[in-house]
Amino acid sequence: MKAIRYARYGGPEVLELGEADDPRVGPDSVLVEVRAAAVNPVDWKCRGGHLDQILQPVFPVIPGWDVSGVVVRPGPAVPEFAAGDEVIGYVREDVLSRGTFAEYVAAPVRTLARKPRGLSFEEAAGLPLAGLTAYQVLHRVLEVKRGETVLVHAAAGGVGSIAVQLAVHLGARVIGTASEGNHDFVRGLGGEPVSYGEGLAERVRGLAPEGVDAAFDSVGGDALKVSANLLAPEGRLASITDPEVVAYGGHYWFVRPDPQDLQHLSDLAAQGTVKIHVSKTFPLEQAAEAHRLSQEGRTRGKIVVTVSH
Repeated sequence: MKAIRYARYGGPEVLELGEADDPRVGPDSVLVEVRAAAVNPVDWKCRGGHLDQILQPVFPVIPGWDVSGVVVRPGPAVPEFAAGDEVIGYVREDVLSRGTFAEYVAAPVRTLARKPRGLSFEEAAGLPLAGLTAYQVLHRVLEVKRGETVLVHAAAGGVGSIAVQLAVHLGARVIGTASEGNHDFVRGLGGEPVSYGEGLAERVRGLAPEGVDAAFDSVGGDALKVSANLLAPEGRLASITDPEVVAYGGHYWFVRPDPQDLQHLSDLAAQGTVKIHVSKTFPLEQAAEAHRLSQEGRTRGKIVVTVSH
């Protein structure tokens, strides 16, 4: 099969299109014909070696954790899916080896759910990792409730845009940080936009004088410090990028595959409660360009790589 691979850590230039062995389908796995795979910041962080302490690479590595596609065949211990089923997945294993930037992937059944009805493969590919991250932080860590005020950083990005929609669905008021050019986009998601940069704390205080009940950080650094200072007395804080959140009394969260959570997200997307904005698509052979664009950090919604067969 054709696949994008890298044989060493480095920049986007280490990504090369080549031939790889077809994946073997274990008892608990499903062979998926990949139609689309979203790009996430963790992809280029892995490629750069930044997660080397927790994820062992087996070079050459096929990158990519998000996928949408069609089941070719399920393993013998997988009655949940049949050939022809359309699925989505957050296909993360405990080593960096065989990802989703390829024509086929053998996905553990614990990473999969049925593709949302009515969504294109490109849109559906943008849901798993970002959606699970937003869902698990809001539900399991911050435990957001109706009537609360939630601060969401990078509200126009992949995780942030879904977090805004999910928090609104929970009945919360959402304040979202975004660049000026993305303010209308954030309003369209149901959030109240505020600009980044100097004076952020004052702008948020202007909207929420008593502080926010929960803050969802996906930026780290100064944004994390500001978030901690904006919390109401019983406010909760979570970060998906900066482990220093623990020093502020908050929680650090690394998203995990969960088929029930993912199916719930798929159902919400099928109902139109959660919408996935795809800002740009690239063919598989241009995966390096997709990584470069993601690494610039200014993407609205998701960047997606498409795979033709």
